[in-house]
Amino acid sequence: MSEPPLQLMLVDEDPTFRLGLRVWLEQLPGFQIAAEAANAAEAMGMIRKCDRTQANAFADPTLRSQRPLNLVIVDLGLGASETKTEPVSSSGLQLCKSIKTEFPKLAVLVLSARDEPVLAAAARQVGADGYGTRSMPVRELAQLIRTVARGVSSPSMESKPQSPPPIPDPLTAMRLSMRLTGLKQIEQQLAKTAAELRRPRLSWLEQQVLAGKMRELKAARWFVRHLWTTRNYPDASWLKKNIRPRGRTSPTTGLPAPRPNSVGAAAAITVPEPATLSLRSGDVQNMVFEAVFAKLQTDLENTTSEPLEIDILRLDKKRELLFIILRRFEDLLDDLRQSAPQPGQLDDKSPQVLRDLWVATIEEFFGRYYTVPLNGVEQELVAVLYQEKDIVEREILKQIPLVPELLAHWLFQDAMIVDGNSYIATTPEALAHSEKLLENLLIQMGNAVMQPLLNRLADVEVIKKGLYSRRLISTRDIERFRNDLSWRYRWHRLVNEPTDIFESQYRLYTLGPRGIMLTPVYAPRRPELEQLSGFPWAMTLLLETRDALSPRVRALIALVGSSVVYVLTEVIGRGIGLVGRGILQGIGSAWQDTRRTRQRQTPPTFNEWE
Repeated sequence: MSEPPLQLMLVDEDPTFRLGLRVWLEQLPGFQIAAEAANAAEAMGMIRKCDRTQANAFADPTLRSQRPLNLVIVDLGLGASETKTEPVSSSGLQLCKSIKTEFPKLAVLVLSARDEPVLAAAARQVGADGYGTRSMPVRELAQLIRTVARGVSSPSMESKPQSPPPIPDPLTAMRLSMRLTGLKQIEQQLAKTAAELRRPRLSWLEQQVLAGKMRELKAARWFVRHLWTTRNYPDASWLKKNIRPRGRTSPTTGLPAPRPNSVGAAAAITVPEPATLSLRSGDVQNMVFEAVFAKLQTDLENTTSEPLEIDILRLDKKRELLFIILRRFEDLLDDLRQSAPQPGQLDDKSPQVLRDLWVATIEEFFGRYYTVPLNGVEQELVAVLYQEKDIVEREILKQIPLVPELLAHWLFQDAMIVDGNSYIATTPEALAHSEKLLENLLIQMGNAVMQPLLNRLADVEVIKKGLYSRRLISTRDIERFRNDLSWRYRWHRLVNEPTDIFESQYRLYTLGPRGIMLTPVYAPRRPELEQLSGFPWAMTLLLETRDALSPRVRALIALVGSSVVYVLTEVIGRGIGLVGRGILQGIGSAWQDTRRTRQRQTPPTFNEWE
């Protein structure tokens, strides 16, 4: 008989963090999320309620099915967004102390953004049974949870023979946390600015501005190191310990970043100079997945002028769908890596990987055995969606660009071609380009998952209530949305696609600060240009004709315009000016003559006779 699943409680103020952790853990055997809390007071209330329920289970048989809590997972930075004066770890440690004081037999696991002996020692002192980090692989985290729930202290909590570092006082802990956070952000901005300085065709002014920014960042780094220095807790080695930045989301665990106001994901990757790198297989993939996972926690609104299939989903369902795609893609890459493919095989394996990802995502997102009423008969939703497989593969999956190059970058650390230049796998340019390709793949795969639903079951009430956005829930709005999608595909096939081929580029759907946006990237597409025919080929001729005629037409219009301006100003304008001046001079002369005549005709006065 199999053991009952462990009953876990999650305590974190960020709902996105809890969502990511819950989705990841519930996919593993032996775990069940029994409760969630956003703060310490709510957590203590739920724990007391569970304890009372178990105490009354002997008298009330209906309560016996509820299992007791086995483990509480506490965020070490709990409450950091509510106060800026206390150390980052104070609220999490205080909650851990309260739990162990009132419920000494209940195991507590503390998760921190950084792997620091000081914080582990502080957690051990308040009674925590385990200490882990968000950068742990999901298998290691699962093993840590099982170990702590069985009552065995985690290795990080065990006393070590060498003298452990002393626990800092609150002021020292605050200074230590502020120094680490400040230095991390400065290093990220330095790497981003250095990457911008390496961009080709920078103007002299841009070079001077970026060089000045580099000097300011280095000065700020020196200032932070000396302002927040703590003599007994040096941190230079901690900053260089790993290539992946601490405190970010790990793609192997799927845990979101704990604070939404942290540094943007575009600057989340800090990579040392290529000569100093020593990466294992999969490290490049982990860095890219980590940055993209962090972006998925931001706004996912479609800011482009093109409708997308995933626009019909509510924001929470859209984020959940993209989370599932990212996690399933990671699992497929692990399986692909274990099969030890050769570099030349990726062109053939890439379509199969995308098909498997589409199938796995549909089964998890909708439920493999979920049924819906169709024509008066209950039918399995997944089976109905599979009937659109050929259309989805032709219209979407085959249109996802540069998938073999992306897999080669992750599996073999191949160089990436960015704007016609080759960059080794660990450079910021290669990693940023890989991010864009992965973001486009996630969004297009989300469209591929929703397209068969919109084709077959768009107006089913049970689906509309569970998935759709409020602004796209009526039948009229849904039909209008489907018509817009149909026009988008026609326009893309006849206009956008030949235009992109002729301009040697791909337009990628990427995640920006305000949501989903279109980003063009250069790619040679000469073979596709030679294979065009029909209206798409005529579109390229039209573009070429426009490029050939527009400079001449503009020059002719400019010449005609200059001539018209010359005639109006130099000929007509001067003529009108001369005529007007003559008229004014004539009026002035006539007025003066009239005045003199009046003066002569006026009779002399009495005084003049005398």
